[in-house]
Amino acid sequence: MSDDSLEKLRARIDAIDEQLLELFNQRASCAVEVAEVKRALNETADESVPFFRPDREAQVIKRIKSLNQGPLSDDEVGRLIREVMSACLALEQPLKIAYLGPEGTFTQSAALKHFGHSVSTIPMSSIPDVFNSVESGHADYGLVPVENSTEGVISHTLDMFMDSHLKVCGEVEIPIHHHLATRSGDVFQIKHIYSHQQSFAQCRRWLDQNFPGVERIPVSSNAEAARLAGLETDAAAICGLPAVEIFELKICYENIEDLSDNTTRFVIIGKHDVDPSGNDKTSLLISTKNVPGALLGLLQPLADHGISMNKIESRPSPGRKWAYVFFIDIDGHQQDSAVIKALNELKQQAALFKILGSYPKASL
Repeated sequence: MSDDSLEKLRARIDAIDEQLLELFNQRASCAVEVAEVKRALNETADESVPFFRPDREAQVIKRIKSLNQGPLSDDEVGRLIREVMSACLALEQPLKIAYLGPEGTFTQSAALKHFGHSVSTIPMSSIPDVFNSVESGHADYGLVPVENSTEGVISHTLDMFMDSHLKVCGEVEIPIHHHLATRSGDVFQIKHIYSHQQSFAQCRRWLDQNFPGVERIPVSSNAEAARLAGLETDAAAICGLPAVEIFELKICYENIEDLSDNTTRFVIIGKHDVDPSGNDKTSLLISTKNVPGALLGLLQPLADHGISMNKIESRPSPGRKWAYVFFIDIDGHQQDSAVIKALNELKQQAALFKILGSYPKASL
């Protein structure tokens, strides 16, 4: 390829970039007009109109991905449009997102993946603090881990839903890759390793094989592990890439998790119900009456109406010895006709029945 051909391609790219800039700003101007309409509606409506619409965003991403003809992948196109929507939403009303901190955790990464980088993320020290921040209005939404593909459910999150009035407004899944990192990068100096207990469990076999005699010290988060390792010459941390970068560590070993498909699912909590997006999930909290076949009776309406159940977890019921509540995820939205019929029948048989929320399925 000649220098002349390269210059022509560069000129073409420059022209396309100018077109993109113009289109980005046209979209942003539309977002500003949307904000004005919503503010006017909020002045007269009985209920406030939310600026963030998870169902609408899911529909936009699904539509754009369906139109994609490459060479960018569908997932890459989805990430790009997510960031455009995030920047435009910030012009309407900047969102504040509470998450299980500190800065550099996988939960923060999940928040930025779902909401884009134009939101304000607020680290919280515990899962109850995330719920309290949203309930008090300090944050618009919260994001908490709910289950890991290796270690199972996060019981603290499930327990919070028993008394909270917040809704599940969305979900996001991210692959979890753990790295062993130190301040110096010298593995021969390592005398102890910091990490969250969940991460130790997810890397147990690798640690047993490679550092069998090294002390493992559990801490509150992988970001805290990275911070501590950055203060000591003989310490290492198991953490993610954001924490490595924030605390300026050097990676000694990458992707040390025992299972390569290690994934954590997070849920978004907020105050508003979410309208149907066309590809939804509904989460329920149910307890059974103390009669024979009670659990079967709860599940039968789902089967009768063709509703697919993709998760069920039990937790001890507060204040009732040997009694349990069940957390159930089903396909479909609570406004779908088949789901309405199944839930009405289920409610009649349950001692406790609570819809935690209907929301778009994780797509990116």
